[in-house]
Amino acid sequence: MYAVFARFALIIGSVLIFIRRQSGEADSQAFGEKPRIPKGKPQAIPTLKMPAARGWDKGQLPEVAPGLAVNAYATGLLHPRWIDVLPNGDVLVAEACNPGGTPKGIFDFAMKSILRRARALGVSANRITILRDTNADGVADIQQTFLKDLNQPFGMALVDGRFYVGNTNGLVVFPYEQNALSIEGSGQKLASFKPGGHWTRSIIPSVDQQKLYIGVGSSNNIAENGMEAEKGRAAIHEFDLRTQQTRIFASGLRNAVGMAWEPTTGALWTVVNERDGLGDETPPDYLTSVKDGGFYGWPYCYWDQIVDDRVPQDKEMVAKAITPDYALGGHTASLGLCWMPQGTLPGFPDGMVIGQHGSWNRSKLSGYRVIFVPFSNGRPSGPARDILSGFLAPDEKVSYGRPVGVVIGPDKKSLLIADDVGDVIWRVTGQS
Repeated sequence: MYAVFARFALIIGSVLIFIRRQSGEADSQAFGEKPRIPKGKPQAIPTLKMPAARGWDKGQLPEVAPGLAVNAYATGLLHPRWIDVLPNGDVLVAEACNPGGTPKGIFDFAMKSILRRARALGVSANRITILRDTNADGVADIQQTFLKDLNQPFGMALVDGRFYVGNTNGLVVFPYEQNALSIEGSGQKLASFKPGGHWTRSIIPSVDQQKLYIGVGSSNNIAENGMEAEKGRAAIHEFDLRTQQTRIFASGLRNAVGMAWEPTTGALWTVVNERDGLGDETPPDYLTSVKDGGFYGWPYCYWDQIVDDRVPQDKEMVAKAITPDYALGGHTASLGLCWMPQGTLPGFPDGMVIGQHGSWNRSKLSGYRVIFVPFSNGRPSGPARDILSGFLAPDEKVSYGRPVGVVIGPDKKSLLIADDVGDVIWRVTGQS
């Protein structure tokens, strides 16, 4: 049923895409510190276009930037989304998926049909897998379940012998023993979050290891169910490990996922997925520093306080909305983020690595790659460049993979990337 309806929805979508292209709606990507953002054109029927999930053929690899090499660090996973590297070099992978739930209306049914075809919805493994490379050959030779029976786990952090997990419905903690290959038990719940909608709960500890910062996305696109339903959402929460109290650190962030610390200024940075239904490049997803108490516009406005007329307005909130730092293109689904110091990969200075999961709602697909944004003096300092690409077939009909989480490898000379369609953890290094 879902497969048949997905094909029908894609045919309708292709017709709408053709019409929009003929009317001049195709735009160049809105990228950088001063992007050109086209005027929003509300779509009565949003664009639906997404490749079918195919996976990688035996021996097939993503395309890597010149001077770099790529290999599979681990295979045979089930929808790997996020990665955490422990101090002893063990690599933890959160395997989870959005089960989708019951469709609410014809458009929701169409969207869910297409997302299932692309493996963006499905059975959730609800586990964390441990990977250990005992002979340092760049391939994990131990791969087993580290923690099971979770609830759509995503973010992970080890602080002072306690292992924290971001389930979709809250923050939980488990005792951890050095070099353990598994953890048993249900853990202790420390904070609750509303599940559903944008379901990921990313985690990053503060530099002094006293606090956790947790990304909690909105329940839907533009607060269609009212702001009360969005209470505590579209925000980054701060959890104090000493007092075990939670507060909103920053808000108006529709879906802040990856987070990283910029070492020069000590600022927290994040990547945010912006709203849908206004055009291919309107508005762009973005990379931004995050200010304590800052408000970033959602749902009332986007980018430079551009008002979204589809939303009941609050002029005071629009007036205080902070403009993000760096546009990442419309609907690129920029999810993964990590700081990469100069010297990690040859030819790359200090900067941020971003995993762009890829679009499902624009006429020409975007994202489906891992990019690098150079930094200087605590800020972006130039155009983005590809690290890893080739996840998407040239005709855009199938995807071999979709990159999500990114992290510096245990050896500090490699980059690990989670691919939730290929079910692979990729490892990027300098050419030997």
